[in-house]
Amino acid sequence: MNKKKFKKIFYFLLLFTLIFGAYKLFLFFKNKRDFSENSEYRKTIILNDNGLIFETSTSAGLVSEFLKDKNINLGEHDKIIPELDSKIFSGSNIEIQRAAKIKIEVDGKKIEGYAISKNVGKALIENNITLTRLDKTEPRLSYPVENNSTIIVTRINIEEKIEKEEIDFKITAKNDSKLGWREKKVEQKGEKGIKEIKYEITYKNGKEISRKVLEKNITKEPIAEIIVKGTYVKLGKTHTGLGTWYKQPEHLFIGSESGEGLYAANPWLPKGSYVKVTNKDNGKTVIVRINDRGPFGPNRIIDLHTVAFQKIASLGAGVINVKMEEILN
Repeated sequence: MNKKKFKKIFYFLLLFTLIFGAYKLFLFFKNKRDFSENSEYRKTIILNDNGLIFETSTSAGLVSEFLKDKNINLGEHDKIIPELDSKIFSGSNIEIQRAAKIKIEVDGKKIEGYAISKNVGKALIENNITLTRLDKTEPRLSYPVENNSTIIVTRINIEEKIEKEEIDFKITAKNDSKLGWREKKVEQKGEKGIKEIKYEITYKNGKEISRKVLEKNITKEPIAEIIVKGTYVKLGKTHTGLGTWYKQPEHLFIGSESGEGLYAANPWLPKGSYVKVTNKDNGKTVIVRINDRGPFGPNRIIDLHTVAFQKIASLGAGVINVKMEEILN
């Protein structure tokens, strides 16, 4: 065989080998594609169903077909990755996130919701509940979410608030010897002052639970009221004798002009008249109003109510020597 003929045979065989190899390679890839698209082809799938991970096989071509093949049901709020219309291949990972049914108590409302998230904080975000820095939750934010669990949100708000308060005015009394003893007049009318108080107020679910004073400022000083009282007593007839005491029912002297309990009984003076009674042993005096009759013992000229008697003597004295002067004004 000559050299030229040998080269032709060699190149022919080489070309044939290349063409045959290319054809076999084409068939390999074509069969592989057909095999992968064939619904009867079993694929190995890794399934994560809400944390439960296992390996299974299926001939399904789509995620939705896989779920049907395995009789896996999805709830309305469950989430699956990848989506239902996604193709699956051998070695594909499918994850199902199951939604937990939860109840949320917040802002005076009870909300029923669902959460895929695994802790309280993210579950609240899923349900559009925004927390402030001071808000508290029960259970705590990092606590895992379980089906049919209840999450209670306590709103804590702190605000600064300025409130105005009145300041009472003082009453100052002045005596006037030219004015009758039962007369009085206002020389200067009192006016209340005003102070501003800044509070730090803490609210729990909208209800105030505490307040702290931050500062106080007086914006208007109070004006004292000055009352002038008369001290002039016009005296009339004088009587001397014995004075005693008694206890009178409270309702008989409530609202008295002469002061609570400054009453006395006398055998003859008109009811409603006033007398000045002096304890002759110590010089102490008291003015009382006659509102009853008595006493009727020998030389007894006045029976003082206990309150009036105690202003000039001890109740233990029982009977004292007195001077009784009628008051004409």
